[in-house]
Order: sequence, then structure tokens, then C-alpha cells
Amino acid sequence: MAEARIIARVLDSPLEIDAAVWNALLARQSRPTPFMRHEYLAALHASGSATPATGWTPRFMGLWAGAELLAACPLYVKSHSYGEYVFDWAWANAYAQHGLAYYPKAVVAVPFTPVPGTRLLARDQALRVQLLHAVRDWCERQGLSSLHLLFAADEDLQAGQELGLLQRHTVQFHWRNQSPAGTPYRDFDDFLQHLSQDKRKKIRQERRRVAEAGVRFRWLRGRDIGPADWDFFYRCYERTYLEHGNPPYLTRAFFRLQAEQMPEAWLLFVAERAGRPIASSLIAISADPALTNGEKDHEFVAYGRYWGALERVDCLHFEACYYQPLAWCIAHGVQRFEGGAQGEHKMARALLPVPTHSAHWLAHPAFADAVERFLLREGAAVQKYLGELQARSPFKHSG
Repeated sequence: MAEARIIARVLDSPLEIDAAVWNALLARQSRPTPFMRHEYLAALHASGSATPATGWTPRFMGLWAGAELLAACPLYVKSHSYGEYVFDWAWANAYAQHGLAYYPKAVVAVPFTPVPGTRLLARDQALRVQLLHAVRDWCERQGLSSLHLLFAADEDLQAGQELGLLQRHTVQFHWRNQSPAGTPYRDFDDFLQHLSQDKRKKIRQERRRVAEAGVRFRWLRGRDIGPADWDFFYRCYERTYLEHGNPPYLTRAFFRLQAEQMPEAWLLFVAERAGRPIASSLIAISADPALTNGEKDHEFVAYGRYWGALERVDCLHFEACYYQPLAWCIAHGVQRFEGGAQGEHKMARALLPVPTHSAHWLAHPAFADAVERFLLREGAAVQKYLGELQARSPFKHSG
């Protein structure tokens, strides 16, 4: 009996793909994250957060053999570069200066979410390459200027390399629950003891300022985060964006769907003073049976995501976004805490630099050549920057 022919289809919404099938495929990958869950991607669409009206037109790509989904990825047509965190504004400006249109372009990414992980979900590497090939060919047929595979896993980058996509490298800051001896930290004080004296002193001073201001924290996880807690968090989150002159990327409806459909992925810290909540930070966590499906021994990872405050307290941001989450991670056996995009100041809190990666295809041959030369120079500068950062480790020097 002949095998079913593999067919590529482009869908207008993640809702056209069965959630259980998508999540089972995600569970097979080397670096799944909660942000690639069907529930997360569908909520971005259903809540009005990532839609054509906000510049994110969903065009999810899949490979099918009959009714069986073999490979798939989130694909968006973009009319701008906001919410991506791999900055290509200079490329867009160069196009404009030469009378060419950079937008629309395509991205394989999770909107508003600079978290590294698998982007091309596939049964095997050959199917991953075939999926990316189908995406690139579709972009070419649509007359799009370019394709950008953002914050990708190694196997995604390898697929991009096979197809001649250009590699780009950036830097994030992550914390590992591992002492120099290779063992997890016993508690927060044990963690501090491994830092250099000046970093240890600084952290203790910052924590003391928050405590002396009368601020206390409580945390809630999963379904213990009630509607009133979500409402308060959203007030804080919205305030942060509005203070910078921008509306928030994510709507209240998005978080309502998260609370309903994947509550186990969320951890909320609430800062209180004199019995009143004044600030909050929201953390995502990956230890989720629905995510791993028991098929792989994935790391237990926490992801710093959103924060906001209604009152100003010195050092409250550091306590809410780093010290409280790190203490929780140590107490609950989390292996890694990812601090999000950018932020060299995170090194003083023992989040160390790690490279993150993306891959790019540009339809215009001359611009592809120019970008390739730019990326070679930029890549050398990033490697130098990483070396300089690593020489400034916040940990005690051995010997």
C-alpha cells in the first residue's frame, strides 16, 4: 500500500489545528515551552492580541499525510517589526531608502515573547527541513520581502542552515540553579554565598530596602490565582506600558483565557504594603504534564515575563522580578530561570549571558548579500561582547 503523500497547508488560524494533536507534536521536541502550547497561541488570536488589526496576520503552516499532522509552525505576516525583540528596523529603513517595501514580511515566532525554544514542530529533522522549505516557498509566492525565524532551537537553525538562511545572534541573561560544585542551591542564602562580596552586599541592601519599606510578598500558582488577582496583575501590567507611552501588547481577555485553559503554567507574586497590594510580577513555568507528555526529560524552567507597580518603592522591581522568583525556584527545584530580553543589569543578580539565535531569508539578492555581510560583522561583535560579559562574572573567583 502506498504511503500518503505529504501536503503543505497554510491555515488562517491556530484554531483550525486540533489542540491535542499540536501539543503532542510539541511534546516530542527538544525545547518545548509553554508559549508554544496551542492554548497560548490560540489565546493570542482569540483575545485580539495578535491579529491583523494589530499587525499580526496568522498563517499557520502544517505538513499533513492524510489526516495526520507531521510538522507545523506558527507563521505570521507582519506589517511592522514591533513585538519581535530581534530588531530589524535598520533593514526596513534601508529598503525604504532604496524605494523598496520591506513590509509585509513573515515571521515564524511567538508574538511578544522573546523566549528561546523549538519553533518548527516536526516528527524528525527531515520533516523539519521540509516544513521550513514549504514556508520559504510560500513567502516567495506571496511576494513577501523576507522570512524571519526568531529565538529558534538548534535543530531549527540547522534546518535554516540547510536552506541557506542567514544566522543572527543576540544575548539574553539566564540563571541556573547550580552552584560551582554542580549541586542545586540549598536556599537563597546559600546562593548568595557563592557570589562575590560586592554583589552579595548589593543584593542584601536592595532586599533590605524593600523590607524596611514595609513590603511583603505572597505567591499564588495555577488555579489559586483568582479573578481578582488576575485583575490586579493586569492593572500593574497595563500601568507599566502606559507609563512608557504605549498600550499593552496583551489584552485582559488574553490572560482570562490563560487562567481558564492553561493555569498550571503561571505563577504570580503579589507585593503588599499595609495590607494593600501595590505591585505584581507574573512568571511562567514549564513543569507541565500536558507539555512534556512524559515522552522527554525536559528541564524545569521558569520564565520572567511581566511586572508592574501602582506605587514606587526603591528596589521593588528587583525584588519582584528577580529575588522572589529566584528564591521560589530554589525552593521548588527549578533548574533554570530565563530573565527575558536584554538587560545587562541582570548580571549583578547572577543571571549570566547566553547566546540566542535567529535565521533570516531575504528575497532581494542584493539586500541578502548586504545583510549577510552585516551579520558577519555583528556576529563577531556579539562574540566579543559575550567574552567581555563572561569575564565579569558575579560569582566568586576560584583559586
